[in-house]
Amino acid sequence: LSPGAKMGCFTFIKVMMILFNLAIFLSGGTLLGVGIWVKVDGESFLNIFGALSSSILQVVNVAYLLIVIGAILLVIGFLGCYGAQKESKCLLMMFFSVVLIIFIAEVAAAVVALVFTGLAETLLTGLVTPLLKEKYGVDKAFTEIWNVTMTEVHCCGLNNYTDFNNSYFYGTHGSYPRQCCDMQEPCNSTLAAETAVKGCFKQILEEIRTNAGVAGGVAAGIAALEIAAMAVSMYLYCRLDEK
Repeated sequence: LSPGAKMGCFTFIKVMMILFNLAIFLSGGTLLGVGIWVKVDGESFLNIFGALSSSILQVVNVAYLLIVIGAILLVIGFLGCYGAQKESKCLLMMFFSVVLIIFIAEVAAAVVALVFTGLAETLLTGLVTPLLKEKYGVDKAFTEIWNVTMTEVHCCGLNNYTDFNNSYFYGTHGSYPRQCCDMQEPCNSTLAAETAVKGCFKQILEEIRTNAGVAGGVAAGIAALEIAAMAVSMYLYCRLDEK
């Protein structure tokens, strides 16, 4: 390519880099703002958009998630947009490094999820089952989260209804949560065994497997964007030496 063509290509990629990261920056700012709003005034948010959940604690958790994602997108968008605009090698390298770290973390999480599913189930059983026995029916927020989860996912406990054996709830009420019997009451051991409602961990895994194609496509698309962003930032970084 002639020097003019190379310069035109560089300018085009630089402008696209700026626009792309400006969109990321604005998206991050929006998510951060919504997250702070939900955290500070969750009831007002629910009044406007409807009751997304009956658990206030879940709303707070959603707020934290939005704040974290929004902050990350703000940093990435700023580094990419400002770095390309100012043609700063330092900022471009920081942008590349941040995206690379996120990409590696996503790959590592995917590998762990695929390889250690059985181990994860064992660990969760050892950690969560004792909590269900001790806190379900005692801790209001903990109980509400599990009630919403079991109702929405149509599941019971982590593994099945036996997670509530010898629990505070069973000892107090003499029955299992009604979700363990397809919302029938009283939910005794006979009815719970007959309905055979699956545990939440198994149900969530089945949902993930059912939608594996969609999830895989979304993950592949995000990975492709990250690789493209890293490639473009490296191209601009290297071309700055030639200017």
